[in-house]
Amino acid sequence: MDQRTSRELMLIGEAALEKLKNAHVAVFGLGGVGSWCAEALARAGVGRLTLIDQDTVSLTNVNRQIIALSSTVDRPKAEVMAERIYDINPAISINPIVGTYKADDRERFFAPYDFVADAIDLVSCKIDLILSCRERDIPIISALGTGNKKDASLLEISDISKTYGCALARVMRKELRAKGVNHLDVVFSPEEPMEPEQLEAPPPGRRSVPGSLVWVPAAAGLLMAQHIVTKIIDE
Repeated sequence: MDQRTSRELMLIGEAALEKLKNAHVAVFGLGGVGSWCAEALARAGVGRLTLIDQDTVSLTNVNRQIIALSSTVDRPKAEVMAERIYDINPAISINPIVGTYKADDRERFFAPYDFVADAIDLVSCKIDLILSCRERDIPIISALGTGNKKDASLLEISDISKTYGCALARVMRKELRAKGVNHLDVVFSPEEPMEPEQLEAPPPGRRSVPGSLVWVPAAAGLLMAQHIVTKIIDE
């Protein structure tokens, strides 16, 4: 028995652990939500992970991203996440991809996944990823807005058709409905967002920089991992 998962074995049993060991999950986006989701999946015993992010760790990530340390600043997030997970479980199989998921280059990011965690920020990329997963019959759960929010207890897993009070959910519902998609598993919060003081210029394509408190994206990532692990076991 692997002592790393012995406490989990006590609750879900050997057959469930074997399913997780044989599962391949992709995490798209390794920021405040995706980094916590990826680590939780590894600690739960998922045997193969593909980790996708184009960005490098910055000092502004340290307050909320599990891979952001003084020693990892300026290093690619996908590679740092892979190293951290190998330290958790040396037997795991990891495919780190340093790159941006885009419609015109989507094929390089796909494999026969058992599940996809969508923690991408850009709406256009999220929509394309969701549609691409549906075409391939790959289950997916998407993270919606966690920036500028402070109450992690309001986060929940739901169908996107039942979401409310979330600006990103509203945009996603409209875009997906236009593509004939009415249902999607998501993690969202109906909490009214705060108005953050802008201390830096937003990156290209953004109107502002969102504030973030560690427990909100972390909780969203852990909820995504819970959903994925539960679904794989239930299969």
